[in-house]
Amino acid sequence: MILRALVCTLLAAQPSALPQAATAPQAAKVAAQPPATEPQPQQSQRVVTDAATRIGKGLRCPVCQGMPIAESPASMAQDMMKLVREMLAQGKSAEQIEAYFVGRYGEWVLLQPPAHGFNWLVWLLPPLSLLLALAWMLLGRRPGAPSVAPAVPQAE
Repeated sequence: MILRALVCTLLAAQPSALPQAATAPQAAKVAAQPPATEPQPQQSQRVVTDAATRIGKGLRCPVCQGMPIAESPASMAQDMMKLVREMLAQGKSAEQIEAYFVGRYGEWVLLQPPAHGFNWLVWLLPPLSLLLALAWMLLGRRPGAPSVAPAVPQAE
């Protein structure tokens, strides 16, 4: 809860980090203009939508924290998905789109951080911890170890 409040405060302090919301007059202007590109065939729209969903499942929603933008009901996530679809329609690759969002929000926006630099710990620490725990359990239970019986007072 505190983290969410901190992120909201930081995002509110930097309005340039958020996508600009269109006001009602601007939205009316955009709606009145003809589309910039000709309508695509239905199959290519399906390809763009599928690719946008794949990319959206790898990007974190800044509002919902742990949810991908493809599944988030937040308006900011929906705006981000719209931007992903537009960039795909312009011919940009998934890597270019992810790089755009990383440049805008930082590596935090990626649900699966890349394995380089300090991020190697995220990938290596869990399996390494599991191996160390398994080794400790196996070596701690040596078959030749004497068992300690509780001391029983002797009756005289």
